[in-house]
Amino acid sequence: MKAPVPPAKVFGALLARDLRVMRREIVSFLVRTTLQPLLFVVVFGYLLPKMGFVQRGYGAALLPGILGISLALSSLQAVALPMISDFGRTGEIEDRLLAPVPIRLVAAEKVVAGVIQGLVAALFVLPVARLIMGPIEALSLTHAGTLLGVTLLGSLAFSTLGLWMGTGIPPQQIGLMFGVIVAPMIFLGCAYYPWQGLTPLPVVKYAVLVNPLVFVAEGLRGALTPALPHMPWLLVLAALLVMSGVLWSFGMRAFERRAVS
Repeated sequence: MKAPVPPAKVFGALLARDLRVMRREIVSFLVRTTLQPLLFVVVFGYLLPKMGFVQRGYGAALLPGILGISLALSSLQAVALPMISDFGRTGEIEDRLLAPVPIRLVAAEKVVAGVIQGLVAALFVLPVARLIMGPIEALSLTHAGTLLGVTLLGSLAFSTLGLWMGTGIPPQQIGLMFGVIVAPMIFLGCAYYPWQGLTPLPVVKYAVLVNPLVFVAEGLRGALTPALPHMPWLLVLAALLVMSGVLWSFGMRAFERRAVS
């Protein structure tokens, strides 16, 4: 009689498969998740400053926000879209649910894969955006540890959000997800402007705090442009931890219900 396969080994095999697929489709993955943010960099970080419509210092506030959007979109889509497909027409998730591991471990693997893809997108966008925008006086990489922490927690928050949305939204309503949830999240996520800029609009300023992108963008501003106004790092890290925990709980429950049904 063969010894049971350790759950860690099964988890590693599932993760290796997802990373292999990502590596094989790396070009389409980067185009899908970074094209829109990079277009904003070209327009607002290069063209408009060159034409004199936007102050050159705007790039220091824009770059961290663009990085946050890339991270958010890649992590969310890396989990939500495959979940919608696997539970929908392909039914591919059934093969994974037959693996000799708890159901929640299958979902956790998808979240980890989403975190890795968020990191890849951020690592790609940062140097490309910096190259397009040119020198940014306030830009600093001295807080690399904080930058990595915010990036990891931000990817985790949006991967768990993707798990919840991917298992809780029917496939025929995928357009609704991006039109009603993702688009407002991006434009009200303080990616194109600092959170402190909303001070004249106190209702909006505090209402947007339910959006995890606000904390990702502000955390990246604090790490990349520490000389400019930004949220305190401890507040950012604490908020992302709490949001990730809440979304993890919701996502796991939705995944289990969908898997059992």
